[in-house]
Amino acid sequence: MIQKKKIRKSSKPCPFCVKKAEPVYFDLESLAVGISPKKRIVSRWTTGVCEKHQLRLARAIKRARHLALLPFTDKA
Repeated sequence: MIQKKKIRKSSKPCPFCVKKAEPVYFDLESLAVGISPKKRIVSRWTTGVCEKHQLRLARAIKRARHLALLPFTDKA
């Protein structure tokens, strides 16, 4: 018997849906939503970002890291 996964709804709305904006790699303030203090990408349950924007946020963070706008780790 196959069990279906339970889908949890976040109580807070997605900040990108509220602003009607998209996460872009050069806007470091908007990318700070999805980064932990150790500079790791945070899950969408923690940030409250919807699935569509979480995928775009992760891609923007990876682009910013590749262009050296964000560090890969917390170590200096």
